[in-house]
Amino acid sequence: MRIRAIKHLSLAAVLAAGLGGTGCANMSDTDRRIGTGVGIGAVTGALISGGRPGGTAAGAVIGAGAGYLYDRERKRRDYYRYRGRYYRY
Repeated sequence: MRIRAIKHLSLAAVLAAGLGGTGCANMSDTDRRIGTGVGIGAVTGALISGGRPGGTAAGAVIGAGAGYLYDRERKRRDYYRYRGRYYRY
């Protein structure tokens, strides 16, 4: 059981290092927010489901949706803030 956990953690560390190494410099704000949602959702789905691929995929899909909704709300707030209008929460 411990060896399996170590393998999963090492794989996650390698993937995180690869993503950090390539960077997100050429991505738009929307792409970064959705990508972050996918990553967080996939990790959370894997933790909740015990590493099952279906749970990981479901978490990634839910995370992508959450990242998109966050991006949309952020753009709406920025639109009103930069134009000097009051935004109602």
